[in-house]
Amino acid sequence: MEVIQMQYPLLISTLATLVLLAGCTDAPEQSKILPTEDVLASQGAPYQPGDDIPAMAYIDHDEVYNPESVIPPQCYTKTEGVNNPCYACHQSYHGQKQRPNVMNDGDLQGDYEFSDLGLTNHWKNLFIDRSDLIKTISDQEITNWIEQDNYTPFIEKMAKRSDWRGEITPLENLAFPEKAFDELGFARDGSGWVAFNYKPFPSTFWPTNGSTGDVMIRLPRNFQTLKGQYNKDVYLANLSLTELALKGLNEISVPAISEQHIGQDLNNDGQLTEIVLIKKQAHYVGDADAPLAHMLYPEGTELLHTVRYLGVDKQGNIYNAPRLKELRYMKKHNFKTNQEIAASYYREAKEKEFEKLPITLYLGDKGVNNTFGWTINGYIEDSQGELRPQHAQELAFCNGCHKTVGSTYDQTFSFARKVEGAAGWGYINLKTQQDVPNIGEEQGEFLTYMSRVGGGDEFRQNQEMLKKWFTGGKVDKEKVQKAVNLYELITPSKERALALNKAYLTIVKEQSFLFGRDATMVKAKNVLEQVDDSQAPLREDKQFKWDMQLDWSKNED
Repeated sequence: MEVIQMQYPLLISTLATLVLLAGCTDAPEQSKILPTEDVLASQGAPYQPGDDIPAMAYIDHDEVYNPESVIPPQCYTKTEGVNNPCYACHQSYHGQKQRPNVMNDGDLQGDYEFSDLGLTNHWKNLFIDRSDLIKTISDQEITNWIEQDNYTPFIEKMAKRSDWRGEITPLENLAFPEKAFDELGFARDGSGWVAFNYKPFPSTFWPTNGSTGDVMIRLPRNFQTLKGQYNKDVYLANLSLTELALKGLNEISVPAISEQHIGQDLNNDGQLTEIVLIKKQAHYVGDADAPLAHMLYPEGTELLHTVRYLGVDKQGNIYNAPRLKELRYMKKHNFKTNQEIAASYYREAKEKEFEKLPITLYLGDKGVNNTFGWTINGYIEDSQGELRPQHAQELAFCNGCHKTVGSTYDQTFSFARKVEGAAGWGYINLKTQQDVPNIGEEQGEFLTYMSRVGGGDEFRQNQEMLKKWFTGGKVDKEKVQKAVNLYELITPSKERALALNKAYLTIVKEQSFLFGRDATMVKAKNVLEQVDDSQAPLREDKQFKWDMQLDWSKNED
């Protein structure tokens, strides 16, 4: 295991020296003595003072570009004291003593508590106007691009690599979900992956803001078998028990399963019958010998998340395109108790208190260890559109969301937002979902979000959403509530979808992911490039308690 501390090393390399000459002021004091241009020339420096150094040069020269890459771009949003996108990630749950996530970071809403290095916004792709670049790509070119399957060739290539030590996660026809999964979301190839229908997290994962996607879960083999033989009823029961445990429920609906096939009474009625409801159990069933843990996955749980381009059919309908922007993978390699998890949070807090910069535990081909029991890996397009393993610096970005954020459930988002119970087994489908409220609230979640944020995205720059759902600068509550489903609410027009695809493609061609991977078309105006004392903190009456779990009782088909 390689420990990479995300801070600038002693800047002794040619590239780092040139970064300083180009105007970077984040270096330690001892590094301010610089060689002359004559010396640089004699060393054969690849860049000259003032050059715009490309992202891949930092990787090629093994130089850390952004020591604080765990601070997502959204954290630099200008709140103006009243606009609050921060609450979706930063939450405190002091009243829930059994909750494993004890981060309790609600006080970070609208408060730019960054390290000295973090005060500079390194996500400079946010500040590039890509309008002219977009014009060079025709609608037919981008349509041809997004319709290509780049997942299958990637899996085939990785399977042939004798030197590869990371995971290989083949899922036949993943590029074409209607072929890959049955009506309950089970992968038709027998790989054990199961897709589920969930509500996209606000608002980076809304299609109108740049990407479509899906998530699959896979439990270990012994959670799928009884006496060594695959048993779909056992697997369905254990998947449902996992959902019940993670959400902290006492019972949950299930697709019809046979207790006789499982050999266990799961609805506690004293009989072995076909059931559609499972009560909370002490242990998982079948060959799995593990207790249910409150708001935690069992050890060995895997999650597969695709981030896709916006598919656009001939009628202008938006769908999950075959081409992947990213393939993201997580595996719970080590089960940690509540006490061990709390200790990890405490260690993180202690390191921050002593002003230490984030540390990433890099596992080579396997990705990174988030220190909470999860291995995280990711794959992204190369300049030709083929998926490639992400580099260490690119992977460090993942810890920004899957490590120490107050709103997560066992360091994850999507499964806690699954359509509850039997109705949620099957591939993601926004047309079957309504804008249900969060637990403890009455108003639809996305309506609430747009009202609190002041826009249809964190940056308040999605003009299509502003024109469609806002009047006089405020969200039109009545209009939003009349939306037929989530598809109508958060998918873009054909024109916007194609433009967003083109904008992202320019980032792919640049390979500038270190500078940001948001598909923005114009320069962000509501985002800070530099944080200083003049930024007003978020008003107290604009800070909110919130649970990302949803009240699915109000979902109507």
